[in-house]
Amino acid sequence: MIKVAVKVAIFCIAVVAINACKVAQKTKIDKDGFEPLFNGKNWDGWYLKIRSGDSVLATKVYAIENGMVHVFKDFADSSDLNTGKNPTHGLFYTNKKYSKYILKFEYKWGKKITNNFASFQYDAGVYYHVIDDAIWPKGVEYQVRYNHLKNKNHTGDYWGLPVNEWTANDQNEFTFLAEGGTLKPVKQGEHLATATTNFNALNNKWNECEIIVMGNEYSIHKLNGDIVNVGKKLAVSAGIIGFQSETAEIYYKNIMIKEFKEIVPIEEFLKKN
Repeated sequence: MIKVAVKVAIFCIAVVAINACKVAQKTKIDKDGFEPLFNGKNWDGWYLKIRSGDSVLATKVYAIENGMVHVFKDFADSSDLNTGKNPTHGLFYTNKKYSKYILKFEYKWGKKITNNFASFQYDAGVYYHVIDDAIWPKGVEYQVRYNHLKNKNHTGDYWGLPVNEWTANDQNEFTFLAEGGTLKPVKQGEHLATATTNFNALNNKWNECEIIVMGNEYSIHKLNGDIVNVGKKLAVSAGIIGFQSETAEIYYKNIMIKEFKEIVPIEEFLKKN
């Protein structure tokens, strides 16, 4: 009987321990339903890919530091400047595909520049709905870019695969129809975000970004709480997510995601802006 009691006790302890672990895992989801996509410690759930295919170099391009990803941490300032295509161009990608979700992250620029800087200034980005992880990938890009020559923000621009319904003003900057925008012809490439001064560039301050995407129905790009771009009828409905290394030192942190089982009407997000 004693042995049986001991076994029962051990079993109960094991059950409690398992349940405690489950509770601990659940606490990773915050009150708004977001869970970490990057754990700040290692590359669990991700893979690295750069143009050269050098896996050792990739871990140097994307250094994990104090819970953040520090791109070009140990690279010299102005390294490989104006070289165009470069071995360190690439992305760190999720292993998993996503379709309906809100992705949140923060970024700030460092001091160093590199690669084809003369053409694109401080340039990086986040690709979503990626269907081909070539360098550069086939997907939709939330552009992360600052033109220091004009002190102009480009974070929130679309790039990559087309959005088939998009409205803009005469400067081809996203503008709602109700605010004077008109429907523009379908094109691949750049779709400029609304002009804004609500951004941080070379001041060592963080920007808060959101990508709200619902399959191929629509996506919304937000920057520091403001909607800066909206596209509808996307060319693709799902894919992996990738964070880019391109022309300058950059930090990424607090990468979080909230998935949805069903498509949420766009009005639910527009009325909260």
